[in-house]
Amino acid sequence: MKNSIEDFVHYIRIEKGLSDNTLLAYQRDLTAYLTFLIEQRHINDLSDITREDVVGFMGLMKEEGKSARSIARYMASIRSFHHFLLIDQKSTTDPTTQIATPKQAQTLPAILHVDEVDALLATPDKTTALGLRDAAMLELLYATGLRVSELITLKLSDLHLNMGFIQTIGKGHKERIIPLGQTATTVINEYLELSRSQLYREKYKNDTLFLNFHGRPMTRQGFWKNLKKMTLQAGIKKEITPHTLRHSFATHLLENGADLRSVQELLGHSDIATTQIYTHVTKSRLADVYQQFHPRA
Repeated sequence: MKNSIEDFVHYIRIEKGLSDNTLLAYQRDLTAYLTFLIEQRHINDLSDITREDVVGFMGLMKEEGKSARSIARYMASIRSFHHFLLIDQKSTTDPTTQIATPKQAQTLPAILHVDEVDALLATPDKTTALGLRDAAMLELLYATGLRVSELITLKLSDLHLNMGFIQTIGKGHKERIIPLGQTATTVINEYLELSRSQLYREKYKNDTLFLNFHGRPMTRQGFWKNLKKMTLQAGIKKEITPHTLRHSFATHLLENGADLRSVQELLGHSDIATTQIYTHVTKSRLADVYQQFHPRA
């Protein structure tokens, strides 16, 4: 049965053009699901899977302390898998059709206030090659709302600084063009002229924009480690991740009058419902401001 997972992953890679990380998540979810079916339900034929088996797996996930968000993700993976089995004629029934997806409590993304962003962006020591690189990475994240995976895979050829934009390939292998402000452009030019040449190693012949100390492409883990250090140096008490700057980028745009469709395009969201979370963030912040400053709040 587990060979069917490979067939499914191959199918969604071609049909949906999903990222490698998303494909791995599907694979992990479905491996856990089929392992449960085989070892605990003693099922060896995909057509024998029933609604009760799926509900049993969801119950096990809940018993193991998985969050509602994780359980909802498992359910989405399983639904897609059974839909594929029908299309591929490996099963004649879909046991997920009568199962509701667990409701998730809506959690608003953590964001930084403008003064916190300013403090963070001022943290790197621009007199050093690594500090100038970190400054350029932070400025670019906040200026464009890039995902970190997009940031660390940028190539030199993706920069069009004279024309004021960059291009990137996001989720689903979709290309988008993102305008770039003067502040970020200036710091990136400084990095290219003064820092990247010091980090570059001829033996790697690397055209990735951001390099680590060894001249290899900067990694997600490396940037996250540096971000944690810079957050402490900036005196920011919040728990932030590389995605926090993306959230802050979107929220600050909406707070300053940008329309939702434009923010959707800049973020590369395929569904505007994903972008609408930021309208809830801005409303939440307005309520906080009201409570803090209105004399009769």
